[in-house]
Amino acid sequence: MTELDSSVKEQLTREIEQEIAEHKIVFYGKGTKEMPLCGFTVETVQFFNQFGYPFHVVDVLHNMEKRAVLSEMTNWPTLPKVFINGKFYGDTDILGPMADNGELMTVLKEAFPEGAGV
Repeated sequence: MTELDSSVKEQLTREIEQEIAEHKIVFYGKGTKEMPLCGFTVETVQFFNQFGYPFHVVDVLHNMEKRAVLSEMTNWPTLPKVFINGKFYGDTDILGPMADNGELMTVLKEAFPEGAGV
């Protein structure tokens, strides 16, 4: 991929920062929550469905520029990219063990002090 124009990069960075700020759980993947288009996005949707907290999926399948900016922002080359309460957590390879040891529930309860289903 060629180097992004700085104004495009700045615009995409602002857009991503706004999406992260607007949603307590947001992940960038291929497809939507209702129609994931790759196995890893399916896995991440199923993973978050089990907790009962609202989450948002941003489809970046065809947006290579946004994917490039996300990779640069996170230093994480692959999708999905999960953010909880503004912090980047990687994907289910990271979140699965966090769920197993109870750490993820602590993070989710901090993000949603009002509880699940809100």
